[in-house]
Amino acid sequence: MKWRVNVWTWITKEMFYDVIPKHCYALLDSAHNYLVSRGYINFGVVPAIKDRIPAEPSKPSVIIIGAGLAGLAAARQLMLFGFKVTVLEGRKRAGGRVYSKKMEGGNKVAAADLGGSVLTGTLGNPLGILARQLSCTLHKVRDKCPLYRVDGKPVDQDLDHKVETAYNLLLEKASKLRQLMGEVSQDVSLGAALETFRQDYEDAVNEEEMSLFNWHLANLEYANAGLISKLSLAFWDQDDPFDMGGDHCFLPGGNGKLVHALSENVPILYEKIVHTIRYGTDGVQVGAGAQVFEGDMVLCTVPLGVLKGGSIKFMPELPQRKLDGIKRLGFGLLNKVAMLFPYVFWGTDLDTFGHLTDNSSSRGEFFLFYSYATVAGGPLLLALVAGEAAHKFETMPPTDAVTKVLQILKGIYEPQGIEVPEPIQTVCTRWGSDPFSLGSYSNVAVGSSGDDYDILAESVGDGRLFFAGEATNRRYPATMHGAFLSGLREAANIVHHAKARTMSLKIEKKPSKSTHYYASVLDDLFREPDLEFGSFSIIFARKSSDLESPAILRVTFCGPQTRNHDGIRPGRHLSNKLLFQQLQSQFNNQHELHVYTLLSKQQALDLREVRGGNEMRLNFLSEKLGVKLVGRKGLGPSVDSIIASVKAERGRRKPGTLKTGVMKSKDTTLRRKIVRKAKVVSGGNRTTSFPASSSRIKAVGSSTTTIPLTNLDLEPKPVCAIGSAASPSLNVRVNDDMESKSVGSSVHLLHNASIGDKFEGNFGSSTAPLLNVGGNTGSNSDGPMYPRNTYDDSTDTCVPPITGNLASQHTSGDGDMESMMLDGECRM
Repeated sequence: MKWRVNVWTWITKEMFYDVIPKHCYALLDSAHNYLVSRGYINFGVVPAIKDRIPAEPSKPSVIIIGAGLAGLAAARQLMLFGFKVTVLEGRKRAGGRVYSKKMEGGNKVAAADLGGSVLTGTLGNPLGILARQLSCTLHKVRDKCPLYRVDGKPVDQDLDHKVETAYNLLLEKASKLRQLMGEVSQDVSLGAALETFRQDYEDAVNEEEMSLFNWHLANLEYANAGLISKLSLAFWDQDDPFDMGGDHCFLPGGNGKLVHALSENVPILYEKIVHTIRYGTDGVQVGAGAQVFEGDMVLCTVPLGVLKGGSIKFMPELPQRKLDGIKRLGFGLLNKVAMLFPYVFWGTDLDTFGHLTDNSSSRGEFFLFYSYATVAGGPLLLALVAGEAAHKFETMPPTDAVTKVLQILKGIYEPQGIEVPEPIQTVCTRWGSDPFSLGSYSNVAVGSSGDDYDILAESVGDGRLFFAGEATNRRYPATMHGAFLSGLREAANIVHHAKARTMSLKIEKKPSKSTHYYASVLDDLFREPDLEFGSFSIIFARKSSDLESPAILRVTFCGPQTRNHDGIRPGRHLSNKLLFQQLQSQFNNQHELHVYTLLSKQQALDLREVRGGNEMRLNFLSEKLGVKLVGRKGLGPSVDSIIASVKAERGRRKPGTLKTGVMKSKDTTLRRKIVRKAKVVSGGNRTTSFPASSSRIKAVGSSTTTIPLTNLDLEPKPVCAIGSAASPSLNVRVNDDMESKSVGSSVHLLHNASIGDKFEGNFGSSTAPLLNVGGNTGSNSDGPMYPRNTYDDSTDTCVPPITGNLASQHTSGDGDMESMMLDGECRM
């Protein structure tokens, strides 16, 4: 069943039980929860959805600032999920910048959309779904749009086509120019580029053609609610690839229908002007007038203009990253004059028509008219004011504005013998002066980029303060559906943070026995990881070659650190380097800190290939893979099944035919023989020297194996673990009855190792551990990589690494490596 085919129903997972295998029911549950929580299905205003809102909320409280489309979308979703919601709205009405004004006079009534008016695309548009749920048939905005000259005469269609073609050509040239300029184009305006190319044509065009060209520029400024002189050449159209498909439409009766339906039964407190938002670990406090509202979380949906204006004080102050994003993004202006007439004198066969001006500075003044006669319920006409003219319009007396509009209309229609009557009622907008908006909608200004939309969308205060609105939606900014979708997005984020916080509290209050058990098992498994490089260790969940199978990554921070020995170019990814050093410093007094995350096998292999050391890998995890490192508890209970399966799988592995008693005796013999060779040279920078002659270290799964170690001096000094790659010296641990030492190189035998067990050696300097010891796992020039048992899928048997070279390596600061190969072969 496709929900978007029947948006009046509630889709349950049980509806799909008979079409999927039973072993996939768990996946169905996850998929259904994902789609519902993120607003892909089961959202809207129909009874099947409204009836599921619980009468008594049982989940944390959320304060939503602003009752626009973003705030209302989030409110309804959160109420559906059982949250206690309070919406604070500064105006006397809901809707924000979506406002359908009822105009009436005599026996004429019409609804004028003074704010957002056009549904820009219907394919996939959630507002189109709301309209269907309300049984509203959308009206397609017809393509017909005649243009009229300054004197009121129609523009010749051939000339119109010629200028439009030239205009599009200039935009294409501007696009090519930014490609040639590269990053420099980020500091150049679209207007500057167009003006440069326009001058090439200036002598070849007449006055009427220039007026036509200026009309297209006015239309461009209308689309972006900004002056082209301030739009970024590099990114002004960054959202174009995500345009909704389908027709542009009007909603009959006005978009206020959507607002009315969305606000039904939502607890909205009007005329609550917010001036302070406090957020912290214990919750949030929102100050509005003399009142203070308390909650667990707060969602701020005020327009970008209000954030720029600084009328709301955040305590503590917002991160500088977000403040900079607010400053960089543009927030433009569009105004309208709405006029209700006694009758329709302009005809009902068109929805738009345009008017030219002879002055480029006023090109956006009443340049476009919207006819709402077929959708508003009465003879309604709207005149649009864009660009520089929209700013001048803010201080123009309403009577002067109406007089100018009527002069234009009379110049167009009276020569045709059509009388233009006096309007019954008129309304002039002042969105730039409105303290609750301070503008119309966002754009990408010079110096900004689409990244700033993402920055504005980021939550603050460890999941206490959230942001929504069209200026937080990178793909659909400056649109009504963009605002609505951002509300759905943040509702999902709030649910996620609330659930994580609740789970964390539950774990802290009452850790289960299974939690301790799986934590212990995980520690044991990481004693023998499948991959290890630098400070990173990885366990694969399955033995198959499926690259999408899960893997558990562990990053280890240990001991006081001076620098990382994987090597990194000075100054590169400084923030991640500082983060790494701060984490190291924070745990100087602890022996080790482990943090984890889940990856796919492919991601783990990609991480292994990253050059430049731990800092570069941390950067790869956060910037490329977008994952977060958490403590063991942060992995959640879902990882327990992976841990259990890995433990069971390793339990099935056969070490060979060695008898237990023999293994024990050989273990002791082998350990003593190897350690006797490991002479430690005293001094601050300890190293171990080995003869250059060839040695063959052979270990086979038999109790009768001999191990000639001709190059090793045998002295009873057992050595165990290879130290952390991030350590300036390598930590060496010995038996409980032996003294721990720090040496520059070591040989690592697994605990209670026998001849049949895996042998690992590190014959390197103190700057980096082992490069590679056999196996098919490859090598990493900037960090160690250890061989692990692999699997032969055809025989379902464990195949250990066979041969390999023992390498001594030195990694310099710039990532170059010098290595000396010792012909040491390890067999199992």
